[in-house]
Amino acid sequence: MSRKRPIRVEVRAKYADEPIERMIKRFNKKVKKERIIETFLEEKRYEKPSDRKRKLKKRRQKVLEKLNRARRQNADI
Repeated sequence: MSRKRPIRVEVRAKYADEPIERMIKRFNKKVKKERIIETFLEEKRYEKPSDRKRKLKKRRQKVLEKLNRARRQNADI
């Protein structure tokens, strides 16, 4: 699960006078989406392989459920 490639998150101003607070907010969203902090914390402590597999399986199921929900909503519309 560890990534050997460097992770680069970059945020540029969308327009000239964009507030710095909004740029920071977008940066934080990108960091959360890339799971940078979570992966760092996961690698910091040992986790049993069986627990890791269980956690990955649960995460996959959540993503699939979310996709299925979105598909059902789009089909209803």
